[in-house]
Amino acid sequence: MPDSLPSDLTLGYVNLTVPDLDRSAAFYQNALGFQQHRREAGTAYLGAGGLDLLALTEQRDARVPRGHTGLYHLAILVPSRLELAQSLKRLAETRTPLQGFADHLVSEAIYVSDPDGNGIEVYRDRPRSEWHDEHGNFRMGTEPLDVDSVLSELEGHNEAWAGFAPGTVLGHMHLKVANLPEAKRFYCDLLGFDVMADLRTALFVSAGGYHHHLGMNTWESAGAPPPPPDSAGLRYFVVRLPTQEEVDKVLSRVREAGLPIEQHPQGTLMRDPSQNAVVFAPLLP
Repeated sequence: MPDSLPSDLTLGYVNLTVPDLDRSAAFYQNALGFQQHRREAGTAYLGAGGLDLLALTEQRDARVPRGHTGLYHLAILVPSRLELAQSLKRLAETRTPLQGFADHLVSEAIYVSDPDGNGIEVYRDRPRSEWHDEHGNFRMGTEPLDVDSVLSELEGHNEAWAGFAPGTVLGHMHLKVANLPEAKRFYCDLLGFDVMADLRTALFVSAGGYHHHLGMNTWESAGAPPPPPDSAGLRYFVVRLPTQEEVDKVLSRVREAGLPIEQHPQGTLMRDPSQNAVVFAPLLP
């Protein structure tokens, strides 16, 4: 087994292929609260005013795949329960269809999808001190969200909506995979993520005791092929380690396993057994 990945691992941004860049960028800004940082060569880069959290790359003939591996959802972590309530209020104001709500014990979440069907979770974390029971056992599940309690956070706050607050980050990624044991061997036995919860049809892994940086499941994708090249959806996501030395340790293990790697403008790209692409890179200075 490899050493665990560094506890200060973070996610950088996720890059999606979209068939209509203007439509997608407008949705992410108007309904969710992203800021557009810049556009370059057919790609819009968005975030909360700091580092990029999302890149949208236009491919006009891209079609929405069905019955393939890829993105289950990207998950945006807001700094507080108040920001979660503000996000919910904005989604209601823009009449954005909601896919669901959940109290995961470690977090509270709202689910929507973008115009191309890409899943999005907006969530806030509970304090880490509440993630374990009285015996020290990690607890994560799915319970109904107390929506009224979340919205009560808005009482006494009449500020105009200003989008995602500073401190908003890409909290985790959730992937569709074809085979969960293969995915576990890749992400845990090879790359060094720690298992936080293994539900047989879903797996949640992290670094440093976080509830999960990556989720993966076979709920819609057991035995499924990767999406064809002209598909809308996940292109890659970025994992950032504190130093290039830490990145090199991961790359050395991948090379020793005989798996292909590709140089990428953001770092080094590799593909999991379901062909989901992940880029490893050092933290930005």
